[in-house]
Amino acid sequence: MARIGYARVSTTDQDLDIQIAKLKAAGCEIVRSETGSGASRQGRAELETVLQFVRTGDELVVHRLDRLARSTRDVLNLVHELDAKGASLRILEPDITTAGDMGRMVITVLGMVADMELKFIKDRQRAGIEAAKTKGVYKGRKKTVDETAIRQLASEGISKAEIARNLGISRMTVYRTLQNDCSEG
Repeated sequence: MARIGYARVSTTDQDLDIQIAKLKAAGCEIVRSETGSGASRQGRAELETVLQFVRTGDELVVHRLDRLARSTRDVLNLVHELDAKGASLRILEPDITTAGDMGRMVITVLGMVADMELKFIKDRQRAGIEAAKTKGVYKGRKKTVDETAIRQLASEGISKAEIARNLGISRMTVYRTLQNDCSEG
């Protein structure tokens, strides 16, 4: 039986060290970690890797349930996938395992709490954005697209699709930039 640890933070300015230390202290020989949202399983390559190589008798260990998933459905799907492989899930805080029926029930409830917590986070974020807009200080996300390069390539007669490919952006971004130029001028 292997104990496999999984650690996750949402943003690059958060630190994985505490989670990793707790997972190693709990006897995890392998610890996989990544940065990404817990709202969905999409784009979480390390979690998928763990799920691919977990075997009968293995235990997936996480520091807290919200590090694994913030959706009740994802939690239940993960528990189901582990069950199908003969593996189990252990949460260190609070100490719960799916190896028993009571643990499954508690994990289901904790999954619902994580789901609600995500909703609260989004609500607070939305309220903060609205307050900033009211004060006139909300500017939105910083632009990551070089609009000057889009305009330059368009003026050279390069197609919108080719501009998008060359700059590694969507065609919609090219269209939007050039459309804004037309509406401003």
